[in-house]
Amino acid sequence: MKRLGILLSGRGSNFQAIADNVTRGRLAAEIAVVISNRPEAAGIEAARSRGLPAVILPSRGVAREDYDRRVATELESHHVDLVCLAGFMRLLTAEFCRAFPMRALNIHPSLLPAFPGLHAQRQALEHGAKVSGCTVHFVDEQLDAGPIVAQAAVPVLDDDTEETLAARILVEEHRIYSEAIALVLSERWRIAGRRLIAVSGLL
Repeated sequence: MKRLGILLSGRGSNFQAIADNVTRGRLAAEIAVVISNRPEAAGIEAARSRGLPAVILPSRGVAREDYDRRVATELESHHVDLVCLAGFMRLLTAEFCRAFPMRALNIHPSLLPAFPGLHAQRQALEHGAKVSGCTVHFVDEQLDAGPIVAQAAVPVLDDDTEETLAARILVEEHRIYSEAIALVLSERWRIAGRRLIAVSGLL
């Protein structure tokens, strides 16, 4: 059974959606560890309530390189096959990305490459976008720039606020993240340039 390591900083709603799919047998994986950089993160309590290993590694006052080494060491100690960022509000260092090449996923609330970084919903509204959505992508050394695994489109309504748009996008995030994880764990894909291409057999 493939092992997932979850990184989060807040409520962890995407983590909980992944955990629900694991419990229901919709995702053939197990959650090996949940790690938060914030002691107050609600996602940590959610993990503990599910009986999952939950680790707090506070990041405040720790150099980025040192912190990422600690996180990588913790993930490796739990024999994690795939790292899943679920609202982890930190930029990962190049050293961390090299430790988990094509083995770390993130989900972002826009149709990348549009609106990377923070406040993606606000960016979409301010830009007058008619369609937004969410993207699951591999984590690399650039911000929200790794190869795209899955996307889902969400219409932007005339009366949308950041909150209403975010809520509709979140529904799709919960759906496609587990689907993307399943695809990546299947190893039935290859990268051509920047494109992920699903293939019919194991590579």
